[in-house]
Amino acid sequence: MSRQRFEETVLPHLDAAFNYARWLTRNDAEAEDVVQDACVRAIRFAASLRGDDARSWLFTIVRNTWYSRARGSQRAIAPLDAAGGEPADEALDPEEQLLQQQRVSRIRAAVESLPADFREVIVLRELEGLSYKEIAAVVDVPLGTVMSRLARARERLLAVLEAQRREVMP
Repeated sequence: MSRQRFEETVLPHLDAAFNYARWLTRNDAEAEDVVQDACVRAIRFAASLRGDDARSWLFTIVRNTWYSRARGSQRAIAPLDAAGGEPADEALDPEEQLLQQQRVSRIRAAVESLPADFREVIVLRELEGLSYKEIAAVVDVPLGTVMSRLARARERLLAVLEAQRREVMP
């Protein structure tokens, strides 16, 4: 694969790859390292990219890089900074902005509380918009396993959010 083709097909997905890595690692600095390592691998194995599905191909490399690093280090992973992430909608008044930030923080914490295999399918489907088939390719499991994990992840996510809601409004 030529450098220009690589830049045109793979590089536009770096932000999405970082977002995915951040959800996997739960740490911005670690996510940057994972994406950097994944990019080195992507360049080295660019010839393995078939077709134009560079996004899920890159996600697969990011996932494999993260698992390789996580197995090698076995270190604890800190949660994402609650203040980081998506900025509040500036069109809202200050009270609505605060409520929006609180909702985002609660949802982020709920997603972070999920086990890694559930967290990654939720992120790939709901945040990155990958199809079930693409997710199956990224996480290297059968399509039925993806559907099952998503269903169980959604159930757990709803249970965590409901528990949070009961804590706030007894």
